Amino acid sequence: MKRALILIITGAALWGTIGWYVNHLYEFGFTPFEVVTLRVTSTAILLILYFGLTEKKMFKLKTIKDGKYFIGTGIFSIVFFNFCLFTTMNLSTLPIATALLYTAPIIVAILSRILFKEAFTKKKFIALLLSMMGILLIVEILPSLGQNFQWLALVFGLGSGLGYALYSIFSKYALETYHSKTITLYTFIVATAGCLPFFPYDKIYIFTQPAALFYAIGLGLLPTAVAYIIYTIGLKEVEASKAAIFSTIEPVVATVIGITLFSEAFSVFQAAGMACIIGAVILLEKWPDRNQNSIAGTAGKKGVTR
Repeated sequence: MKRALILIITGAALWGTIGWYVNHLYEFGFTPFEVVTLRVTSTAILLILYFGLTEKKMFKLKTIKDGKYFIGTGIFSIVFFNFCLFTTMNLSTLPIATALLYTAPIIVAILSRILFKEAFTKKKFIALLLSMMGILLIVEILPSLGQNFQWLALVFGLGSGLGYALYSIFSKYALETYHSKTITLYTFIVATAGCLPFFPYDKIYIFTQPAALFYAIGLGLLPTAVAYIIYTIGLKEVEASKAAIFSTIEPVVATVIGITLFSEAFSVFQAAGMACIIGAVILLEKWPDRNQNSIAGTAGKKGVTR
């Protein structure tokens, strides 16, 4: 459990650095969807080169029908949630966009209960409430009741949460057959195939500027290729719903980056929100499971771990 916690939190922390790369790419004139394309394409290229040189067995698929899992992780999750996330970043701030992304644990908890029969324990319920309270505080919807909030940003933000949740769900199915590295590899190959036809190739000249190339490759490396491999390894060792709650550490990292690097506003409410999210992670790690506390009436049944 501790190893899985470290892996998931490390992956989530790397995801928290996404905004730094994205905001710089916006400065070069790229749109949200174009940044999505740059992210998935640079990641796919890096993964193909790496596995082509080190682990060619990761390219092997047992059956072409398994491609449905990677369409799920690549198109319905990665492309969709990245577009929504980057659009939200463009409409609001980095902390708000990342916090709204983390409505995902609620969706994962519900879907995991339905699809994987994972017990919805008292511990999960309290941790989920804490993390959601933290998100509302970071976004500052809770104290202001949304008076100064851009509701279009909320719509895209919730869309990013849905897309993000689907990655954990589709990955759980794929992990029954494939290594996490194979899942990550084909996720981004499929995502790239879905995005490249719509990229405006007249903007390629921008990459003659070293800085633009640096941010595009950087976005595909640490907060994407490395982060997804680490997260998916951790996901194999814990329930999807727990992994989703653990990964809510990302808004904390994104908030710190937004404050320190982009001079974005920071309030006592956001500080309280960060404390709630960290508290939820600590609760899941330290409070022992007791089947009799299951809220869903699943006493005696263990959650599915694959």
